[in-house]
Amino acid sequence: MTEELELTLFQIITAAGGSKSNYIGAIQVAKEGKFDEAEQLIKDGDEFLAQAHDPHAKLLAQEAQLAVEGKNSADLVCLLLIHAEDQMMSCEVFKQMAVEFIELYKKLA
Repeated sequence: MTEELELTLFQIITAAGGSKSNYIGAIQVAKEGKFDEAEQLIKDGDEFLAQAHDPHAKLLAQEAQLAVEGKNSADLVCLLLIHAEDQMMSCEVFKQMAVEFIELYKKLA
C-alpha cells in the first residue's frame, strides 16, 4: 500500500468518525428538546460524510481506470479500505437512526 493510499483511507475514516459523532450528538440534544441544535448537528454530520465520500469516489474511479487498462487493482484492496468503507456505511445508518429519533422526540414533545 502506498503512503498516499494510506493517507486517503485515514481521511475517509476520520471524516466518517466526525460524521457519526455529530449524528449521535443530534440524538442526544433532541432528547433534551433542542431540535434546532439537533438539525444543525445532522447538517454538520452530512458535511463530514461528504468529506468522506469525495476521496472514496476517487478511489473507485482509480480502480475502474485500472480495470479499463487491464491492470490489477489488488493494491487498492486492503483491510484499511474495508474498515474505511465500513465506517462510511455505519455513518449512513446512524444518520437514518438520528433522523428517526429526532422525529420521535419532536412528537413526544
